[in-house]
Amino acid sequence: MNDTIAAISTALGIGAISIVRVSGEDSISIVNKIFKGKDLNSVKSHTINYGFIIDKEETIDEVLVSVMKAPNTYTKEDIVEINCHGGITTTNKVLELLLNKGARLAEPGEFTKRAFLNGRIDLTKSEAVLDLLESKTESSRKLAIKGIEGKTFTLVDNFRNKIRDLISSIEVNIDYPEYYDIEVVTIEKIKEETTKMKKELENIIKESNNSKIIKNGIDTLIIGKPNVGKSSILNRFLDEEKAIVTDIAGTTRDIIEGQVTLNNIALNIIDTAGIRTTSDKVEKIGVEKSLSLIEKSDLVIVVLNGNEELAKEDKEILEKTKYKNPIIVINKNDLEEKIDRKYLKDYNVVSTNTNDIDGIDSLKNKIIEMFNLEQIESKDYNYLTNVRQISLAKQALEKLNDVLESINNNLPIDMVEIDLRDCFDLLGEIIGKTYTDEIIDNLFEKFCVGK
Repeated sequence: MNDTIAAISTALGIGAISIVRVSGEDSISIVNKIFKGKDLNSVKSHTINYGFIIDKEETIDEVLVSVMKAPNTYTKEDIVEINCHGGITTTNKVLELLLNKGARLAEPGEFTKRAFLNGRIDLTKSEAVLDLLESKTESSRKLAIKGIEGKTFTLVDNFRNKIRDLISSIEVNIDYPEYYDIEVVTIEKIKEETTKMKKELENIIKESNNSKIIKNGIDTLIIGKPNVGKSSILNRFLDEEKAIVTDIAGTTRDIIEGQVTLNNIALNIIDTAGIRTTSDKVEKIGVEKSLSLIEKSDLVIVVLNGNEELAKEDKEILEKTKYKNPIIVINKNDLEEKIDRKYLKDYNVVSTNTNDIDGIDSLKNKIIEMFNLEQIESKDYNYLTNVRQISLAKQALEKLNDVLESINNNLPIDMVEIDLRDCFDLLGEIIGKTYTDEIIDNLFEKFCVGK
């Protein structure tokens, strides 16, 4: 990290302003080589300086240059930000001049990566920055801000400190048994403390699933046989005619995606090809793809035609999806109902139609009820927010279970301590106290260049 990096930090296109960011030991001197105005090497930190970007004798742009000196910057390195007039050609030319003068093009997320490696932010804050960039709802934005404020770090670090204190007490008892003024840590006390921590970590994991919904939304699959109204339900959700609707079976041959916000939580909706036996090769591929998406979905909506009896295909779909606790939609309730509801007594069932403006309100209300969306919106969630964090927390929970199992099996205290240390290290991976280069590289490559 001894070199100086540069990148365009704003979306590339026509706009009023674009920003080219430079970070590193030589950032001020490099920018100064192409800047006509004050000598940037002598200006005060955190100042904005008016001037021009030049290429030899040619003026490239009229700019404002922000100079921020280490360590009070985003990366804890010297940072210069060139505020150009927006425009693809001009912005690219400024970046080109910087690269010609000694800067290197930044990798995706490298500015934030340097902030982490230089100790300015922890790993959860780094991930929260990405979450903020990608947030699509007000709830996900608020959740990301909590991560940037350090709420997730504090949650994990405080829990980790409890494990560290228990490990320290065990080591004192092992190494200095002759001292009478230290607290004796018995197996029963270790069991009691571990049981408390296990319950606390279980609650963190449970509540974190709600945070995951806030961040990523609910992946929702609409499935059913042809001509039951799946595409019409999608169109009604989106309030636009995104999916083609006809009376011809097999009209939808591939998945159609859309997103809508429900109680400030994103529903990532997928309308699938109608499930039926078919000899049409293209339609058959669509059916197979539809079935493969069942496992990956957070919510499965099975649509049935209320105006006809349950068909063989309906029963097969119900059988394939029952383990996902689906919502069963009896559609076309504006027509005479002929479906046998006895077969559906163990399911969450709602009736809808797509002709009325409020025809699918019952479905929306059921989703709100199933995912507790009203409570999610009102609660203060300072929990883990992504698969990586939750997965590590679950592994840490397994180590606490191993501790309790070792105690019950009367294993030596040093074996118990090993499991506690493993738990401590796994939690350290969440916040970046322990990490590998591979993990860090994989995380930051998801960022855009310039962040």
